[in-house]
Amino acid sequence: MADANPSAVARPPHAYPMAKPGYGKKSVPDQTPRTATDFAHLPPREAQVAAFVDRLPEGAAMDAKSLAAQLPAYGQAACRTALRRLSEAGHLRRVKEHLKGDDGAYHWVTRSYFSRTARDDAWWTAVLTGEVPEQPSGPAPRSRAYAALAAAGRTDPRMTLSHADCVALEPLAAAWLERGTSETHVVRELTTGLPSQVHHAAALARRRLIDKLPPERLPEAREAREVPTALRLLECTVCAVPGRPEALPGGLCRDCRGEPQPPLPAALTPEEVHARAALLRAINREPERNHA
Repeated sequence: MADANPSAVARPPHAYPMAKPGYGKKSVPDQTPRTATDFAHLPPREAQVAAFVDRLPEGAAMDAKSLAAQLPAYGQAACRTALRRLSEAGHLRRVKEHLKGDDGAYHWVTRSYFSRTARDDAWWTAVLTGEVPEQPSGPAPRSRAYAALAAAGRTDPRMTLSHADCVALEPLAAAWLERGTSETHVVRELTTGLPSQVHHAAALARRRLIDKLPPERLPEAREAREVPTALRLLECTVCAVPGRPEALPGGLCRDCRGEPQPPLPAALTPEEVHARAALLRAINREPERNHA
């Protein structure tokens, strides 16, 4: 029997599988600091899966098969059910995003948004529409450049940067974003091809941000880049059917919530069919009368 203590779950291994670029785990903004009781409100299995997912790096594969391969106490079916319940509890949403890739083209990708704190449907809708959720307390929101620097350590622990490091390097990372690169691109440049041991992550990050700075955008490229970059659709956590947020409470569609379909409208009587046909014929004759 698996240990009911979420902290007993093994930490993700260094070689945990990553999703395709642009896919996989994405942490929501304004996360609260991690504590030992973050998932105490969940059943033991869901608490363990949530604690494991919470420690995954950005972009990690979060499908049931990948999780089951790392959590021997649970098979794919159990992991799939756990993900569904994490969605219902407000910790998880599947979102399809229309993002610009490094090749300059826009692609649809599916991200698994994860929140350490349980959120309600209104909060998730705000994230989906690109609004900054209102926080009653907690750290001040950080820039995209700061977030990219902080994500480097979650992607590869060898590039873990302190808060002071991120603040100091923020202007250099911001220059990359101003030239049209994405946060994912910045993280990849900071974590690809690392030596076996990194003795000073901040110094290495500074060197790479300076030496690999992309060229400035041309004026015509600047205009082409003004298209929206955050088109998002919510997907059912279980079956991936897309839908508006109000149609997917708890991140689940009607079928996956087990709710019956609404009754079909009653069939028209023969008299009603004839009456509607006569009305359509009369409407179609109106142009002829007007031109007569």
